[in-house]
Amino acid sequence: MRGFPPGSPEKRCLLNKKFITLAATGFGSGYAPLAPGTAGTLVGIPLYLIFSAMPWPLWLITIIAFAFFAWQISDEAEGLFGRKDARCIVIDEIAGLQWSLFLIAPTVSHLLLGFFLFRLFDIVKPFPARLFQDRLPGGLGVVADDLAAGIYANAVLQIVIRVGGI
Repeated sequence: MRGFPPGSPEKRCLLNKKFITLAATGFGSGYAPLAPGTAGTLVGIPLYLIFSAMPWPLWLITIIAFAFFAWQISDEAEGLFGRKDARCIVIDEIAGLQWSLFLIAPTVSHLLLGFFLFRLFDIVKPFPARLFQDRLPGGLGVVADDLAAGIYANAVLQIVIRVGGI
């Protein structure tokens, strides 16, 4: 007999590991040989386009829920991959991009600038983002720095849109 019987605990465990791996790596984008964080962030664009069509209160609830989901998935993924904030975990970038673009109209220029600003703040990690990454445990530390980067990017993007008229 090949594989596990349907409904067996072993099969459920294997499916759970596959789901966590798929979600944590942004459908495999986290395995990109160069810039896996950037590749993962790209996966967040279709989600943004879906979320941005929602009324803003539902959009907010959805990205908060997604942030909690990313936290839990990252927590489990660290155990599966055997290391803190493994490079292939990119669900945190997907969640961070959602905060970067929250309440931003889905235009090409907004999307490009929001993407760029998020990646910049995610790499630079201005205070307190680096502190979150270094001091918060497990999946919370993995995700919190990206949420901070997303919020910084959103603030700058809101200002640029209003002042620059883009």
